[in-house]
Amino acid sequence: MIDIYTIKRLKKLDTPTVCNALEMIEPERRSFGFTTEQFFCLHPNQLSIVGLAKTATVRSVYPSEETNKQIIEKRVNYYMYVSKGDLPKISIMQDLDGTKAGNGAFWGTFNSNIHRALNCEGVITDGAIRDLGKIPKGFQMIAKCVRPSHGYIHIVDFKIQVNVCSMIVNDGDLVHADLHGAVCFPTTMAKEVLKAAKEFIESERPVILACNEKGVKIDRIIDIYRGRTFNK
Repeated sequence: MIDIYTIKRLKKLDTPTVCNALEMIEPERRSFGFTTEQFFCLHPNQLSIVGLAKTATVRSVYPSEETNKQIIEKRVNYYMYVSKGDLPKISIMQDLDGTKAGNGAFWGTFNSNIHRALNCEGVITDGAIRDLGKIPKGFQMIAKCVRPSHGYIHIVDFKIQVNVCSMIVNDGDLVHADLHGAVCFPTTMAKEVLKAAKEFIESERPVILACNEKGVKIDRIIDIYRGRTFNK
């Protein structure tokens, strides 16, 4: 069971360090669990965001086949789903429009404010965002692209498994993200990740300190590097 204290400690790490830690715990995670494409990051200087995944899928190229009443009710049900839980959350939204993903934006002033009120730290999507100058302070947005229109944007489904740029996420997974992208893992691994991250940082420190010594020789750097417990 994860708690807010653990989440706050994870927020102090950058996402590459979390990936390093996960690789130490499960080496096979070098090949899955993280985004693999370049994204637009609204706040590159902001601290990492960490939260439980709230998942959904959208489309925007063509109108929904549902009635307006059905569309509204589905959106209401989605908001109710996001509202559940007291810990910080991150919306993970997959755009199902294939090569036209990001045609229209679900995310702008309206939805960023609603999600922020529902204790969301931000959004990670392979769709689009807009209204960049009107997003509430502290709400992070990591997206495939920026677009001016919302097109025919509508929610297709929610609380399901999604795939955002090769990062497969299930409802309730723990997500860590910053300007580099995002990584997800089970909440049961959180404390182990913190421990492994500390070990990795400490293993790098002697090499980094040596590199900053005046007149340091390559032989000294290599000797220290060979003595490290963990190697990239």
